[in-house]
Amino acid sequence: MSEELPPSDTGKQEAADEVRATDADAWATACAEDLAAEKARRRAQYGPPPGSAAEELRKLVDAVADKLSTIQSPLLGAVAGPAAQQVVKQVVEQAKAAVEPVIERNPDVFDHLAAAGNEILAAYRSAVQAQERRWTGRTDDDPELDELDDDRGDESGPGQRIDLD
Repeated sequence: MSEELPPSDTGKQEAADEVRATDADAWATACAEDLAAEKARRRAQYGPPPGSAAEELRKLVDAVADKLSTIQSPLLGAVAGPAAQQVVKQVVEQAKAAVEPVIERNPDVFDHLAAAGNEILAAYRSAVQAQERRWTGRTDDDPELDELDDDRGDESGPGQRIDLD
């Protein structure tokens, strides 16, 4: 007796895997196209996005250097003007030479510092907004105000005394 094996479903399974892979690629391609279109729309609406923090620092150093090199000093007079300008240019070039290697060696550091600065700013804003809500949300029958009045002693009036000396 010969045993007959049931027909194999491997062909169907391979075709299904191929369709899934194609669908996944199509989905990834569509997402990438949508993202590129959105970036292009934002660039058209808002202009080019800012560069990294290191690039922005380079731009700042270049702008300051250009501005300092074009300043004419009326205090030094006509005689000392060119010599003073040469000294300023030399100092600016030395500063750029000192900053540039630091930027090139550690570009990610400036991105991290910028992100940390944004986090500190967000925390400060949150604290200030919370305090402003407490200040502006008080009423005359607020129990916190009664506690403050008790702490002030015999001073009358809603404000606190500030010693300017």
